[in-house]
Parts: sequence; structure tokens; C-alpha cells
Amino acid sequence: MANEKYKNRIELLQGTLDMLILQTLQWGPQHGYGIGNAIRANSGELLRVETGSLYPALHRLKRQGWVTSEWKLTEAGQRAKYYRLTASGKKQLASERSRWTQFVGAIAGVLNPAGNEG
Repeated sequence: MANEKYKNRIELLQGTLDMLILQTLQWGPQHGYGIGNAIRANSGELLRVETGSLYPALHRLKRQGWVTSEWKLTEAGQRAKYYRLTASGKKQLASERSRWTQFVGAIAGVLNPAGNEG
């Protein structure tokens, strides 16, 4: 069944992908394929970022000045564009993480309102 493949797929909220990319680059420069792999691996294989979403997000982050890029050779000797977090990207990541923590707390409050533990 075609829908079975997407049954456990988690759709990312708008802006969440940017935060995940910035977090991945916090660990060091990476090419696009490596960023996608890191997000998938660190999410326990639940989050898969399609190429059609990843590269537009990387270009958007670059336009914002939150990442820079340069062409380098991969370990396999192939030419690839590597992305690096900038100082303003680090500040943006801190801001996004703070907003995400507030968001998660707000959702938890709705799911489990105080005084109604059932």
C-alpha cells in the first residue's frame, strides 16, 4: 500500500527544518547529503529531509547570512559544497532553540493541563 510508506512520517513545522540544519552545522561544516543523513540518523530515522526541501532551506539560510558555503572535496574525492555556521547563525540557532522549548512546553500544557493528570 502506497500510504504505508508514509504512515509514521513526521512532517516538519515551518521553520523547524532551518533549526535542524543550523543545529547539524553546529557540530561542524557539512555538505548537503551529510546534513540530511545527520538529521535522519539523530532522529532515530523518523525525520527524512527530501532534497527538494533541504537545498532551498540551505539557500535561504545562506541569504540570511546564517551559513556560508565553499566547494571542497569529499572523503570520496568528489566535489561538494560544504556549509558552515556563521556567528549570526549561532545566535539564530540559540533563538530558535529557545522558541522551540517554549513551543514544546505550550503543547505539553495543552496535552496535559495542570490539575488534569488523566
